[in-house]
Amino acid sequence: MPHSVPSSSNKPRVLIVGAGLGGLTLALLLLKGGIPFLIVERAKEVRPLGSALSLGANLARLLEQIGLLEEFKAIGKPYTQVKTLDGDLNSLFTMDFTGTVDIGNSKEYIVARPDLYDMLWRQIPREYILMQKKVLSFEQNDEGVTIRCSDNSEYVGDILVGADGAYSAVRQNLYKELKLAKKLPASDDVPLPFSCVCLVGQTTPQNPEDFPHLQLELSQFITVLGENNTYKFLTKETSKSNDSFRNSEWGPEAAEVMCKEVRHFKVPGGKDGQILTIGDLIDRTPNDLISKVMLEEKIFDTWYGGRTVLLGDACHKLNPAGGAGALSAMHDAIALANWICAVQKTDVPELEKIFREYYVERLPSVQAQFATSNMLKNVGGKTITAAITRAVFKRSPAWLWRKVMTKRTSERPIVSFLPLVEDQGSVKPKYQPSLHKTLAIHEHKRAAAI
Repeated sequence: MPHSVPSSSNKPRVLIVGAGLGGLTLALLLLKGGIPFLIVERAKEVRPLGSALSLGANLARLLEQIGLLEEFKAIGKPYTQVKTLDGDLNSLFTMDFTGTVDIGNSKEYIVARPDLYDMLWRQIPREYILMQKKVLSFEQNDEGVTIRCSDNSEYVGDILVGADGAYSAVRQNLYKELKLAKKLPASDDVPLPFSCVCLVGQTTPQNPEDFPHLQLELSQFITVLGENNTYKFLTKETSKSNDSFRNSEWGPEAAEVMCKEVRHFKVPGGKDGQILTIGDLIDRTPNDLISKVMLEEKIFDTWYGGRTVLLGDACHKLNPAGGAGALSAMHDAIALANWICAVQKTDVPELEKIFREYYVERLPSVQAQFATSNMLKNVGGKTITAAITRAVFKRSPAWLWRKVMTKRTSERPIVSFLPLVEDQGSVKPKYQPSLHKTLAIHEHKRAAAI
C-alpha cells in the first residue's frame, strides 16, 4: 500500500529524493512555507564527506531570512584572499575579495561542509526524512507521482524532486520515460563526460601550535599548482560522494593508492618554516573521511517532465575548481521553492509551467558558473589560454577586478513567502524572476481574500 505525503490542504505534496545540501535546503524552505514534503535518502546514515565550501554574499540574505545567518557565521571563518602558489610554494598570484563586503554587504566565509550540512539537518524534524530508501523507479500520471524503493515501499505525492546527485536515479527514470515518448533530446541520451579524479577529505581538529595558519584571524584559502604532473592540489574542495563508487576503482582501496601517489606534494602552513606535505594532512584524516571521486561536467538540457523536476548535480554537474556546485544547488532550491509555494493548482500543465520558469531562471546562471569553473580548472595548464588567464589574474586593474567581484556576488536570492530582507549592498542584486513573479501571486491571493 503506497504511503501518501500527509496534507490537510490543497497545497502540493512534495517528494524529495536525496538529502544532500540542495535537497535539505529545499526541504527547509518548504517547511518554512508550510508545504508538505518527504525526503527519501538511499544512504543508511549521513557521512560527512568532502572538505570546505566558500559562501558569503550569495547566500547571506537567505540565511538571514530563515534565521540561520548568525549560526552560519559561528561555524564559518572569513577570508579575504585566495592565494595561488607553484609546486615549490612560491607565490604566483593573489585574488583579493575584500570588495565583496561593500558590494554584497557580506564577508566571504570558509565553512566545513559537514558543519554546514549539520546546521541544515538539525532544522528538519526527523519524521520528514527516511533513510535507506533507494529509489528504483517512479510512475507519474494525472493523479500524482509514486516512487518505488528497493525495500518494496512506495510513496505518493504531487511533485517529485530529483536532488540525488550526478547519477540521479530520478533523472535516469525520467529520461527513460521521455525517450520512450521520443521527447528526450539526443544531447541527454549520452553518458556523463569524465573530467578528472579528485581526492577529498578533512582532517580531525588540529592543534594551532602545530599549524600556525589556524591561529590567524582570517581563513587561509590557498591553491597549489604543481609543475609537470597530472595533479593539482586545492586546500578547498566542493565535490561530494556519489554513485561513481561503482567498483573497486572508486572504493577505499583506490583512495589509499591515490593517497600514496600524492602524499609527497608540498603544502604551505608549516610551523617555524617547516615544509608540510599532503601526507601530513592525510595522516591526520580518518580513512572513512577520505574519498576518491570521479568528476564529470555537464549541463543537461532536460530538467523536468510531467510532475518531476531535477535540482543540483542531477541536472548540472560542475567542476569543483569554481567552487560553485553546492551554492548552485542551493540557489536551485530557492527558485524552485518560490514557485512550489505559489503554485495555484497541481495538475501537470500547471506544474510544467512553473518548472519551466525555474529552468529559464536558473540556466543562465548555471552556464556562467560552468564557464568559470572550466576557466579556473585550466588555470594551471600549459595552454595559451591558461597562460593568458594567469596573466589576467596577476595584472587585473582595480576597476576590472571590482567588475569581476560585482558579477560574482550579483546573485543574492531570497524567498517570497517569508518576510523580505532588505539588500544593503552597494550594488543592486541581479533581478530574481521567481521572487518578483511569486510576490505578485501572493499579493493577488491576499487581495482576493479581502
